[in-house]
Amino acid sequence: MSARDIAAATPGGRDRVIDLLRVASLGTVVFGHWLMAAVTVDDDGRAAVGNLLAVEPKLQLLTWFLQVMPVFFFVGGFSHALSYRSLTRRAGGAPAYALFLRARLQRLLRPTMLFVAVWGAGALAVQLAGGSGNLTDVAARLVAQPLWFIGIYLAMVAFTPPLLRLHERYGWGAFAALAAAAAAVDVLRFAAGVPYVEFLNFAFVWLAVHQLGFLRADGRLRHPALLAAAGLAGAVALVASGPYPLSMVGMPGEKISNMAPPTAALLCHGMWLIGAVELLRGPMTRAVARPRVWRTVVAANGIAMTAFLWHLTAMLGVYGAMLAAHVSLPAPASAAWWLHVPLRLAAAAGVTALLVAVFRRAEQPPAPASASASASASASAGTSAARRGAAPAAALGVTLALFGVLGLSMVGFGGLLEGHSAVLVAVRVTAPVTVLMCGAGWLLVETAGRARRPAA
Repeated sequence: MSARDIAAATPGGRDRVIDLLRVASLGTVVFGHWLMAAVTVDDDGRAAVGNLLAVEPKLQLLTWFLQVMPVFFFVGGFSHALSYRSLTRRAGGAPAYALFLRARLQRLLRPTMLFVAVWGAGALAVQLAGGSGNLTDVAARLVAQPLWFIGIYLAMVAFTPPLLRLHERYGWGAFAALAAAAAAVDVLRFAAGVPYVEFLNFAFVWLAVHQLGFLRADGRLRHPALLAAAGLAGAVALVASGPYPLSMVGMPGEKISNMAPPTAALLCHGMWLIGAVELLRGPMTRAVARPRVWRTVVAANGIAMTAFLWHLTAMLGVYGAMLAAHVSLPAPASAAWWLHVPLRLAAAAGVTALLVAVFRRAEQPPAPASASASASASASAGTSAARRGAAPAAALGVTLALFGVLGLSMVGFGGLLEGHSAVLVAVRVTAPVTVLMCGAGWLLVETAGRARRPAA
């Protein structure tokens, strides 16, 4: 179906604002990455990719608006709650964990695995041909870094069923418990100096944001102004008085980051940002009610993950072409640099569009079956997914995919032949190992959650 057909067939009860927020948050991340990239060339001709925020620290305040990953994870919580409940109802109330994982991860892992395969094969071919260079090595490392977001998202999908049950029982109490746990981790980290405890906040902070999506799905996010005010006040107080940096994104060389691992300051930032977008729900609802706007949102949603995966490839390709053409790069944050920004952004957008045109098919959902076949598959899905071993296999699969993607985001595609490695949760991994983990995990999730037609 075309975007126009999908838009025309949208049910009247669909919350279109959620779709708008999903597209807008990913689009903001892409724009931020393009804008913050500061490529320089030293006297020896070696290229380096820095961060504009490190060159101009006063711009770090922009991250309080451009760091919108909390909004995307909030939207994920909303969607996951509706999806899991719908699948459970269709399965006659039987556990639908394996079905849920496959349904939620299909459009996420398919384009991701294609990205990994293309970049892995390309990096290996370049290395075998002896074509590795400074910018090529930098690109092979940088393009994999945004995969951390997919790893966190996989964890959110995996934990949705138990956390949704906690939400249904305790409501705001479940969010408060996760927020308190995140604050306790920071106390143990900064006040008591407990080693490695900070990594727990990869779960507590992001799952707390995800929990706000559950509250939104049940109509319990009734006072967004209070949420925004509390979050903003908390973030300001923590940054002003504690060890927390101003930037809400990671900065090169910093000893403490609000992002890696996440801190209570980042959770407060997420609260204020989510409260702020909820305050704008009225204007956004009116905007997406317009047919042209809604068609644009639908079309963008159909390619959003592909664009996210390939946007750094496009940006580095633009810079590579400039260096190959011996274009002089202005000093980051200089007047000339700012004048070039619109041209660089337009070029990166154009190359991204070309890459999306090539790779978008992996993100498209499979063609729907006929009505009778769909009903039959739905009836058998609960039985298939409830078979012994389906849920554990799916859980193992998503765990492998999660750690594989996170590991790959750390080690990148460079040095495949040399066995470059990184430490992931106290375990040293290489790129080939992480790729195998991703592939095995995806296969397990697909197999465990596949609906089977009943025997004749």
